Amino acid sequence: MDLELLLDVMGCKTRRDILDLLRDEPRFVSQISRELEIGQKAIIEHLRAMEKAGLLSSTFQKIERGRPRKYYDISNDVEFQIFISQGTIRVKLPGHEFQELQLLEERARMGEDVSSDLENLIGNYDEAKKHAELLLRQVDERKRALKIRSLNLPVMFGEEGSSEGGSSDEKP
Repeated sequence: MDLELLLDVMGCKTRRDILDLLRDEPRFVSQISRELEIGQKAIIEHLRAMEKAGLLSSTFQKIERGRPRKYYDISNDVEFQIFISQGTIRVKLPGHEFQELQLLEERARMGEDVSSDLENLIGNYDEAKKHAELLLRQVDERKRALKIRSLNLPVMFGEEGSSEGGSSDEKP
């Protein structure tokens, strides 16, 4: 899932309102238009953008008379986290690390040759693993350093405490 596209889609209140409606049941364009009191053309554009982002899926259902209706539904669960602090903005999609693999698996089931895509993905996973291992070593080193310092702190505080404001029976 394209994170930039997802953030762009979720930045629009109308699109969030559409998602809110679709939580209950699939709906077709004129239903959404009527409930949100927004023109059908605008709704169609929003639905296209949301479908392109992977948030929605659509299916056609026959009706008694007339053309089949295109119903929109939430395609799958999407969760993301945004972390903002001084000098850092991170967006994370929990479970995202396997989403691309699942998409490739689906394409392979449909008969598509995904060999080169899988090789690229494995390379990305290898790089991510190396990065995670490096980060883990750095975190472990910091923890060891803090533990060593904390073991030395009581001795240092004891020495400082006796020299600064010691008891009255100490000699100057």
